[in-house]
Amino acid sequence: MDGQWTPRDHEELIAGWRLWLALSSSAWPSADWDGSPGEAVHGLRELMATCDEILSDYLAAGGSESAKVVGLLRSMYPAASWTCELWQGDTAPLDSERTALLHSDLAGFADHAKGVQTLLAEGGGWASLTL
Repeated sequence: MDGQWTPRDHEELIAGWRLWLALSSSAWPSADWDGSPGEAVHGLRELMATCDEILSDYLAAGGSESAKVVGLLRSMYPAASWTCELWQGDTAPLDSERTALLHSDLAGFADHAKGVQTLLAEGGGWASLTL
């Protein structure tokens, strides 16, 4: 993810911190996961609900629609939504081809999330922190 983020005020800093923490959580299955594809994207759906909450709280606190953190929050939706839509109701067993596709889809989201997380950490001053 290109660019940089510098919080304009305390509310934007809090929203950025909350998003950074949310992205630090395990939104996708671990390497030893062996459930259905629908279960695999459950964490992404929970993360999107958290993004909704962060955005709502930020705007309710008087945050600006034009703030960079709003764009970062909203960037999470297209990054996750097609993966969730594609896999959420899928309960069929995974063969090697479908496993590779699922992992590829999740990796695409993970790449985006890592870019957003890096931007937030650098701009928020907590780049040295690791979870």
